[in-house]
Amino acid sequence: MHNFNSFQTLLQQPVSYLCNDMFLRKLALLNFKNYREATIEFHPSVNFFTGLNGSGKTNLLDAIHYLSMTKSYFNSADSQNILQGEPFFMIQGEFDKDGTPEVLMCSVKPGQKKQFKRNRNDYERLSDHIGAFPVVMIAPTDQELLNGGSELRRRFADSIISQFDHGYLDDLIRYNQVLLQRNTLLKQMTAKGLVNWSVFSVWDEQLLLYGTKIHQTRKEFIDGFNPFFLDLFHFVSGNNDDVSLSYESHYNDSSPEQLLTGSRSRDLELQYTSTGVHKDDYIIKIKGFPARKYASQGQQKSIVIAMKLAHYSYLRSRGFSKPIVLLDDIMDKLDENRVERLMELVSRDEFGQLFITDSHTKRLATVFDKLAIPYRHFLVRDGMVKTAEEAVEL
Repeated sequence: MHNFNSFQTLLQQPVSYLCNDMFLRKLALLNFKNYREATIEFHPSVNFFTGLNGSGKTNLLDAIHYLSMTKSYFNSADSQNILQGEPFFMIQGEFDKDGTPEVLMCSVKPGQKKQFKRNRNDYERLSDHIGAFPVVMIAPTDQELLNGGSELRRRFADSIISQFDHGYLDDLIRYNQVLLQRNTLLKQMTAKGLVNWSVFSVWDEQLLLYGTKIHQTRKEFIDGFNPFFLDLFHFVSGNNDDVSLSYESHYNDSSPEQLLTGSRSRDLELQYTSTGVHKDDYIIKIKGFPARKYASQGQQKSIVIAMKLAHYSYLRSRGFSKPIVLLDDIMDKLDENRVERLMELVSRDEFGQLFITDSHTKRLATVFDKLAIPYRHFLVRDGMVKTAEEAVEL
């Protein structure tokens, strides 16, 4: 088990590109998105797909995400991932996990329960599979993690914490249930024109109980997560820009009890609870200013990439398996130096097998040849996949 104080520990280790404890050997698709039928054999280290936009490159990464997370990264409606006009889709992956062969299969047919099997055995609960074959996906839509609302950043942090602290997830669920009850009571009180704050005592006590526990866990999380994020950002960006990530909460500087009672008049006017951990945020700044407004496009992209990769570096420090890395069309807005540094980083032994999509045919081959990292290059066209060698022969 790794126990890094920060990501610098990793950067000081020798590079080893073919020591993955888990990798995907073969992927087979049937009626999945724009693929009628496809079978692809992968390199255990680096694989990249090039082709025109809309050719199906991203769909291949999404199929791998299905095998890890039992669902699409992009589309929550399973039936919408079936090839138009077909009755079902099926994805099958053959993995090597710690030297042992593993076969995963996902099948979706409208009107029926989604099938997910590991070595031909069904799961009682799909959630039991999560974490066994971890992946990290980075896609253009992840830019909202920086530019979107605070709920996106809370969800990002909560998803990480919940993976190693199941009690935290329980507290979060209970907090949101109590919050819903309190907000409902505020609306009822306003509608009836009656104000009786003693009625709120039970809900307020529970809100403070769970909120205080959530706040403490988030504080501890950000202290452990920050070193990974900062080191990864500096490595990817190639400079020492003054970047910071801080946890902002009503509870940081004030008594939760005083906040809740002091905001009652405002809560009644708004008809919802205006203070609490449901308003928390994670603030990212560059040179002391909000990154969403003052960071360049390249800096913003480096920040998002660092946050997503820090997710798994942090979990690795807590004993989790190394993930397969899926990078979807993230080269745009990154200069040549950032691209090369990112490829060098994610090809290290800390991360697992690598899959990348790019619309440029030669860019990634040039980078990996320069870094002397072995790879397999696939050309994608209209739902057809061939290795670069096969395409040359044609």
